[in-house]
Amino acid sequence: MNFELTEERQMLQDTLRRFLSGATGDVWHDLAELGVIGALFGEDAGGFGGTGFDLAVVFEELGRADLVLPLIDAALIPGRLMVAAGADVAPLIAGTERFAFAHSELGARYDLNWVETRAKDNRLTGEKTTVFAAEDADTLLVSARLSGAVDDQQGIGVWQVAKDAPGLTMRSYELAQGGRGAEVSLNDTPGTPLMTQAYDAIADAMAAATLSQCAETLGAMDVAVEMTRDYLGTRRQFGRPIGTFQALSHRLVDLMMELEQVRSAVILGAGHLENPPAERDRILSATKNIMGRVGRLVAEDTIQLHGGIGMTHEYALSRYAKRIAMADHRFGDTDHHLEQFIALSR
Repeated sequence: MNFELTEERQMLQDTLRRFLSGATGDVWHDLAELGVIGALFGEDAGGFGGTGFDLAVVFEELGRADLVLPLIDAALIPGRLMVAAGADVAPLIAGTERFAFAHSELGARYDLNWVETRAKDNRLTGEKTTVFAAEDADTLLVSARLSGAVDDQQGIGVWQVAKDAPGLTMRSYELAQGGRGAEVSLNDTPGTPLMTQAYDAIADAMAAATLSQCAETLGAMDVAVEMTRDYLGTRRQFGRPIGTFQALSHRLVDLMMELEQVRSAVILGAGHLENPPAERDRILSATKNIMGRVGRLVAEDTIQLHGGIGMTHEYALSRYAKRIAMADHRFGDTDHHLEQFIALSR
């Protein structure tokens, strides 16, 4: 099989890598002008990508950059929900509007079908937890239940809710991996319905987000291992680089081999994103499980091989390691996806 990028994806990767290498601060509008947000969506939605491999290219480069950009939460997830509902995503692709998806609840763990928030006459009441990128969003997309028990797949809808809507309160805070999240409370808060049977669209958006998170983490791991290799080649002890010591060189080689396992898993996941849901989710669970297991190894070993300098905030490795470790808890952790893979493989 040929795993080389197409000419268009290679150009996108090169452009994005050059831009991010010198980018600082809020680069949201710059990414929109470069067409990066458009690469997340298909031509029917006004974009020029949207496939698994397009997402993998974009988010691997974002993972390599020492920047925190909530592209998954403020563009990819809400955008795919809006496309599924037939809504216009042109302002999102142009970078003039930002969104955030308020779905997770305290009782849900990682179950997408668990929704306690209730909707009646387009007014929402409930609590949403860890809403990424909510603080900078112009509009929240909020899941709520029209009917059924709290864990039914049917009866879940999505509403557009203005951030200043009556009855909505938001408590924002910094996230361990960088960026900000929020707890959102809704008390008879008015919203505009986006779709009334939304579970399949939510599952599709979260599948794309899972793949993107894995690709982003792959990029971060790649940089962490590169930094470690360079450090072992320059740090000297007993008159020679410490990378020449057999015990350390073997550990570095082990990390490089595990990294290639993750790369292969991300390629596999990207190739199955458009497959039927059961097959797609089984492959993505395998990908996320491998990413979580290897990510923990990379985060721990790269810091240990660096020694004390690896723990300092001024040194970029500590930030990469934190992002890699925390990525396991996004969209289902290692144990959750192992259970999912077993269940879907029966």
